[in-house]
Amino acid sequence: MKYYIIAGEASGDLHGSNLMKALKEKDANAEFRFWGGDLMAEQGGALVKHYRSLAFMGFVEVIQNLNTILNNIKFCKQDIKAFSPDVLILIDYPGFNLRIAKFAKSLGIKVVYYISPQLWAWKEGRVNTIKKYVDEMLVILPFEKEFYAKHNVDAHFVGHPLLDAISDLPPIDAETFRKENHLDDREIIALLPGSREQEVKKMLDIMLSVRPYFKEYQFVIAGAPSLPKSFYKAFTDDNVHFVSNQTYDLLRCARSALVTSGTATLETALLNVPEVVCYRGSKISYLIAKRLVKHIRYISLVNLIMDKEVVTELIQNDLTTEHLIRELRLTLDQNREKILSDYHLLRKKLGGRGASQKAAKIIIKMNDE
Repeated sequence: MKYYIIAGEASGDLHGSNLMKALKEKDANAEFRFWGGDLMAEQGGALVKHYRSLAFMGFVEVIQNLNTILNNIKFCKQDIKAFSPDVLILIDYPGFNLRIAKFAKSLGIKVVYYISPQLWAWKEGRVNTIKKYVDEMLVILPFEKEFYAKHNVDAHFVGHPLLDAISDLPPIDAETFRKENHLDDREIIALLPGSREQEVKKMLDIMLSVRPYFKEYQFVIAGAPSLPKSFYKAFTDDNVHFVSNQTYDLLRCARSALVTSGTATLETALLNVPEVVCYRGSKISYLIAKRLVKHIRYISLVNLIMDKEVVTELIQNDLTTEHLIRELRLTLDQNREKILSDYHLLRKKLGGRGASQKAAKIIIKMNDE
């Protein structure tokens, strides 16, 4: 079978690569053409566009790059038509992917949506687009199946693919990790500032502002694969270190973490690291989002899945040095055991392993029908 896959962000690249691996195991003739990143490229096939040229954060940035986005949509439609895939697989990235879903459906191509857009948070009306143009909806969060059922969409809950990615990690030698990355014996506070340049600049400045108050710890930045090492030089010195493409290893050696809201908050929790979730967007983007997102209490996946505050979220004006110092100290001491206990319950809620395998099975079965 011929598969055309679109992932517009780093997390989509991870989930897309695992799905491609599972599809290859079940379909010896699998042929891939995709928008994604380095992890998907490792699985073979043709990388059309890298996600680092696609990810625009916030309402203002989207408007500023509207011509680029529209040209990408036009090009993608032409590329799909030329490739003529058996199935189109869309991974999150709804502003782009829902337009492509409509186009693919008009060509008679079967459409699968893997990793649902967060329609339960905002733009719920997009469910109608999914009902019209998506043949199979595969969701990875337990409450999403119920959400779609409410809209008469029969979604499949396949479990969360991060459970597989993290469970399959080989054991880590913490001492070797420290030596290879020139780290000393102090305990580590990991900094995960995001994957987009503008986001990382904004988040690292505030994250690093707590350093003078935690001199007994060393701070280590998890570099995003989409950004060059040279980008991080402005933020590092003898007391602030940087690792590239080793985020999971860094977290497994860390005592605590400061994490920009996104998939990384869930990855950090599944690796059993107490964290403080951070978010700060442009003032205009935040005000627009606040008006649109009216009925959810949390922004981090950890708290959303558990439906309670497991980890502290410092958002916009609450993201200050003073608040970060207070909350980071709590993760290191007073609140630590409670957070770790809730993480155990979180893993149970996410279901068993094998999300990518279950998704691949549904996709291949759909094409046989």
